[in-house]
Amino acid sequence: MDTYQEAKLDALGDPTRRAILARLIDGPLAVGELARDFPVSRPAISQHLRVLKEAKLVVDRAAGNRRLYQLHPEGFATLREYFEQFWGQALQAFRRKVEEVPKAAPEVAKKIATKVATKKTPKKEEQ
Repeated sequence: MDTYQEAKLDALGDPTRRAILARLIDGPLAVGELARDFPVSRPAISQHLRVLKEAKLVVDRAAGNRRLYQLHPEGFATLREYFEQFWGQALQAFRRKVEEVPKAAPEVAKKIATKVATKKTPKKEEQ
């Protein structure tokens, strides 16, 4: 796992940072707007945003005398790729387990194994 992946996972480990990301789903917000929704100070929100920015989960841009923060799609794309590898491994393990079903029910095992083998992960556009 590369350093950026670790930073992303570490950043997601904090509930306040996850809540900030959830607020940014609807679009860019300034620090002051974000801070209104949390029981922590504006400087604390700024520190959380710094961690999220270093982890490449948010980006910021100047808007007059404030900075607007928004989700960074490329950062989330690499996280998705990381988690999809586990999903594929889980499906393969499930298929192996199903194929171990006793010979008394081979047609059932074959149906289940076929369904698992043809199961596709959702496309990015569908989410």
